[in-house]
Amino acid sequence: STFRKLAVFEKPGDRVMVAMSGGKDSYVMFHLLTKLVPRLPFAIELVAVHLDQVQPGYDGAALRRFLEASGQRFTYSVVTDRLDASQTYCSLCSRLRRGILYTAAERLGCNKIALGHHRDDSLETFLLNLFYSGKLQAMPASYRTDDGRFEVIRPLIECAESEIAALAAELAFPIIPCNLCGSQENLQRK
Repeated sequence: STFRKLAVFEKPGDRVMVAMSGGKDSYVMFHLLTKLVPRLPFAIELVAVHLDQVQPGYDGAALRRFLEASGQRFTYSVVTDRLDASQTYCSLCSRLRRGILYTAAERLGCNKIALGHHRDDSLETFLLNLFYSGKLQAMPASYRTDDGRFEVIRPLIECAESEIAALAAELAFPIIPCNLCGSQENLQRK
């Protein structure tokens, strides 16, 4: 029900790139968006995009089958080959992922990018910003990129992670475990 509160589509012709990591959040977001789109009073298009981050032990076969069944797929690989052993993956991964997603959105003709961040992500970001930057800032539900090309939306921003996990389990999505996030010691988010 909180998903419906966010007016993520306000005009016909939106082409929305749905970032699919293979985690519970992106599966649930994709599932809900595919249920919402047919109910809109105007036409929009969803384009699912998966970024293969070359994680140790990664096997994206189940996600690839899921996306192929939906008729939508895009893959690209980077991340771990850009770091030495002493660096954490998080900041580089985030910057590279964002840049690659923006490039993919432009190439695919998308004007919006949907990310699967939820309420818990926003609260953790708020605390990280408060403790490490002295800022009172969380993740916004939507924002325009600095260059003005895309609107980034977070349709799940008011949803609790526990509710997302419960729905993902109930629908038995083929979740890809993340072996990078949280795998290194002394991370600020921990």
